Amino acid sequence: MAVEWTEHRFSGGVLALDLANTVVLRCDSERSFDRFENPDEIARFAEAASIFRADELAGRQISAVDPEAVHTSVVSLREAVDRLFRHSVLNQSMRADDVATMLSACATGMAGSKETVTAEQPFGNPKTPMRIETALSVSALSLLAQPIRERIRICANCAWLFLDRSRNGSRVWCDMAVCGNRQKAKRHYRLRKAQPGRVSS
Repeated sequence: MAVEWTEHRFSGGVLALDLANTVVLRCDSERSFDRFENPDEIARFAEAASIFRADELAGRQISAVDPEAVHTSVVSLREAVDRLFRHSVLNQSMRADDVATMLSACATGMAGSKETVTAEQPFGNPKTPMRIETALSVSALSLLAQPIRERIRICANCAWLFLDRSRNGSRVWCDMAVCGNRQKAKRHYRLRKAQPGRVSS
């Protein structure tokens, strides 16, 4: 079954966190779902990311010409990113072994690339497509900077990782229109159910 790569699927705020969030309900083993179970979805993710992450990519297109060939490296990077930054959010620290694992995954993603990147153009020359595994690695490495890392949160509804860009750093939902509204609806239901003397319909 094909995945619908809507804007909500890119609620992480940066490409590397969107990657981590391709496992849905990660913390619920019975309902968890891997959107990359079919390697072809990596190519569709790349196509959608080129649109929804256009600002981060500075307009550069990313591509996965052979999604099956990069499936292992992309999934390895995804798991390394989630493990490192989820622990960082929960414990306000990073485990050295997790950092090493992510750096190793990034090295694999960048191996063989002829890209030249700069501080002004972290994703390189926008005139040609960039390999998805390289783009994901660049994005993941950017999260190691302390000011960015300290803005990473875990959504209170779906447990996705997201970058909190609010002025006071107080966001609790990855997407207010989806997760925020779902939690508000649940809270409203619980309050109504708890009202004394209320007859259920």
